[in-house]
Amino acid sequence: MYNQKWLSLNFFAFFFTWGVFLPYWTGWLTNEKGLSVAAASLIMGAGMIARSLSTLVFFPLMTRKLPLSRTMQLLAIASVALLALYIPANSYAILFIITVSFSFIYPNMMPAMESSATVLMQKERVHYGKSRAYGSIGYTIALLMVGTATEFWQDNAIFWVMFAGLGFMAITQSIASPPSLNAKPQSKKGEANGAVRHLLKSQGFLTVLLVSLLLQGTHAAYYNYGFIYLQDLGVSSFSIGLILNVAILLEILFFAKADTWFEKWPVSSMFLLAGIGSTLRWILIFLFPSVWVFIFSQLLHALSFGVAHFAFIRYIFKQLDPLHIPSAQGMYAALAMSLSVALLTILGGFLYEISPGLAFLGMTVFSVPAVLLVMLTKKRFSY
Repeated sequence: MYNQKWLSLNFFAFFFTWGVFLPYWTGWLTNEKGLSVAAASLIMGAGMIARSLSTLVFFPLMTRKLPLSRTMQLLAIASVALLALYIPANSYAILFIITVSFSFIYPNMMPAMESSATVLMQKERVHYGKSRAYGSIGYTIALLMVGTATEFWQDNAIFWVMFAGLGFMAITQSIASPPSLNAKPQSKKGEANGAVRHLLKSQGFLTVLLVSLLLQGTHAAYYNYGFIYLQDLGVSSFSIGLILNVAILLEILFFAKADTWFEKWPVSSMFLLAGIGSTLRWILIFLFPSVWVFIFSQLLHALSFGVAHFAFIRYIFKQLDPLHIPSAQGMYAALAMSLSVALLTILGGFLYEISPGLAFLGMTVFSVPAVLLVMLTKKRFSY
């Protein structure tokens, strides 16, 4: 029971900060630091590239040297220190350096949390969906808090909510963690170093990773321009927080019931459902530039994000050795949650300058190939 509560609390703490950083940081850079959408997109895109390299190399290296619990504690403390550097920063070059540095450290908390969850699933029999739902609740509260705060104190409140959230995350990481996360990494000589090599030889894993890369990358426009898009439509800051929460409320419901709903679904069918939902979501926003259609499209977030994410977690839980899980999570965070998002963030920034709707339509350049890839490979690899 303690293990479940610990995981739920730390999912909540991390995703609270993620609920500030992901949807609001581009808007904060443009509104508070005076950058154009294209300039802010380049900074965020560069940060995501740094994030992809970090989660691909730096995170697995840390987990080979330190226990997962210690890794997360150090990441949390370093994130607070780096965020403080934004306070005096105003020049483009300094903001670029800080964002890249922050993105190199802070996002590693995501594969660290997911790796912890997978280890606890295997060794302590915790329920992933139940604890992950608390992460979505944290994300929801962050959206509401930022929406309310910016209504009264303008967009500068975004930074201070993020700062407080990171401080809270650092505190939760100081709480005694489950014993299975405190154990020092134990492996045969050369086995841990060969984890990535082993994964790269698995055609099934590479296929699942590629599909995840395509589907998660499509959220670039939503993460980076959803806030600005709704501002351009004349929506108040408080209402924007409510609208963005529609997607997360569906996500909470999904993760709370995912273990039951998709118990007998093959991973390929889940990916196919996610790809179709993703494509429909971005086309709707492009064709009908209205607040109500955007709200309706939020209902599809449980498919485009939730189902795709759950499918990847299900695959590595069922198919991989525990020793390979941190490397798999690092590759997933680096490529699916970072590099692909970075590429489409930069593309979306230029498309947004032409027409806001085009930034969302541009996401289908990844979602449509994902659907085709699943249809072509699901029988071959039986995933």
